[in-house]
Amino acid sequence: MQLSNLDWIIIGVYFFGVVLIGVAVAKISGKNAWNFFLGGREMPWWLLGVSMVATTFSTDTPNLVTDIVRQNGVAGNWVWWAFLITGMVTVFLYAKLWRRTDVITDIAFYEVRYTGKSAAFLRGFRALYLGLFFNIMIMASVTLAAIKIGGVMLGLSPLQCILLASVVTVIFSILGGFRGVVFTDFMLFIVAMIGSIAAAYFALGHTEIGSLKALLEHPNLEGKTGFLPSVETNADSRLTDANLDLWMTLIVMPLVMQWWSVWYPGAEPGGGGYIAQRMLAAENERHATGAILFFNFAHYGLRPWPWIIVALASLVVFPTLESIRVAFPEVDPSVIGHDMAYPAMLTFLPSGWLGLVLASLAAAYMSTISTHLNWGSSYVANDFYKRFVKPKASGKELVLVGRISTAVMMVLAGILALNLKSALDTFQILLQVGAGTGLLFMLRWYWWRINAFSELAAMIASFLIAVLFKVVDPGWAWWVELITGVSLTTVTWIVVTLVTPPSDMKSLLAFYKRVQPGGKGWGPVRELSTEFLPQPEPMWPQIGQALLGIICIYGFLFGIGKLVYGDYLFGVILLVVAIGIAMKLVTSKSLLDRS
Repeated sequence: MQLSNLDWIIIGVYFFGVVLIGVAVAKISGKNAWNFFLGGREMPWWLLGVSMVATTFSTDTPNLVTDIVRQNGVAGNWVWWAFLITGMVTVFLYAKLWRRTDVITDIAFYEVRYTGKSAAFLRGFRALYLGLFFNIMIMASVTLAAIKIGGVMLGLSPLQCILLASVVTVIFSILGGFRGVVFTDFMLFIVAMIGSIAAAYFALGHTEIGSLKALLEHPNLEGKTGFLPSVETNADSRLTDANLDLWMTLIVMPLVMQWWSVWYPGAEPGGGGYIAQRMLAAENERHATGAILFFNFAHYGLRPWPWIIVALASLVVFPTLESIRVAFPEVDPSVIGHDMAYPAMLTFLPSGWLGLVLASLAAAYMSTISTHLNWGSSYVANDFYKRFVKPKASGKELVLVGRISTAVMMVLAGILALNLKSALDTFQILLQVGAGTGLLFMLRWYWWRINAFSELAAMIASFLIAVLFKVVDPGWAWWVELITGVSLTTVTWIVVTLVTPPSDMKSLLAFYKRVQPGGKGWGPVRELSTEFLPQPEPMWPQIGQALLGIICIYGFLFGIGKLVYGDYLFGVILLVVAIGIAMKLVTSKSLLDRS
């Protein structure tokens, strides 16, 4: 595509603004590790919430949604919509607990919760396993999307895309640290939202579509617009095998098992990763809780529909993979998949808007990558280098290690991106590798008996099972593999928990006093205390708030969807109910009292 001077000016102004923010905060960010990795731990809820939304607004997200919608319809999005349950449980049960730990990274949590050499090994291993292996896998997936967008829209080679996409991101990430990431995220979110809405608007204006009503009535969308998969039965009124697999993969597994059992970056049961980093950077417990609440509202309730509209429009303009290949013969055929339909639709944007949307995609890419670079480098610097290599390292030395590891991770992610095929493939790989660990990550806060060996067993078992399924393909459906992985991993870590000794009781009591988890799972530890301890918070009110939060945000999601589909009465009813529940939640005494 040929960009006009106006397009280049818009893109140039955007990049200049991002680098300027990085330079502006470089001095204060480089003072010490607290500033570089947590922004001085003084961040307000709204800034942290927007930052998390911007981080998940990555270049591979619209591509992933497009891939899902084209293959499984709108209902296919339940594979990630179900993680809302995880998010709301984190809001009302775990956000306050994370903030009370008062650690720099969620990996440092291990030596607060557990004791001994096993805890130290777990901290070091997880720092490299998550900070490097998982982190680089995610960044590679996001970079793969940048490669596809650059190839379709600008005719760039994969290597050119990687260089252009990563250089500016690495520069401002190295300079600004966490503070720079959060401040730029605010600008990036606004640009990305405008860009995604513009992309949907111009997709509807395509000559083969003309309007939203015409799109929804097009025969290519038959069976694609439902919020739930269609029900197809055979002669004896039983679901067909294909339809059963679809329901299990899209609805039953995500809502019944996936949300609590599977670890996935950004949707960890109980919180973790860059989500925990935001909670730890919050000014206090109330701001930590508010940040996660806003993130879940914007991520699930506000954002998906512009992407879905573009995905549905692509089924009309590019109904098959062959139609994409014909339209873009210069693009490497090996990277053409259904996810490429999103950037293909963007090629119809007019001058000016094209530059803005490209800037929004760059914003989405940079926000996600900068967060993962800062998050991953915090593990390398604090939880590996300082803990095991040089315990007396100064704050400025840790910042230097963080900056070096930032650059190295970006290079490794770029190399891996050249060998990936699609965002959906990566998504499913990460789900399988984390299968069965989620329940442990939730219960470790509320059950004293879980120890470092429990976590090691869960991590090793889930990884080995995922590798086994890749090496020896049993020919099972994906959801059968997931159930198997979750079951085997869960049994493994529970057995290991019961046959290995608990952590040191003195350390467990110190953890309990610091974090004050609710429920009765710490009874044996409480009994050891010689001082008066307040009764633990009851769990049911918090669980009730989480359920209300789930209903509220699904109300926003499907209320907006009904308005898009022209069902205005039902849509308005859903939105009114959602707004009423939201007002009740944000003004509730338990939420306002957290400080």
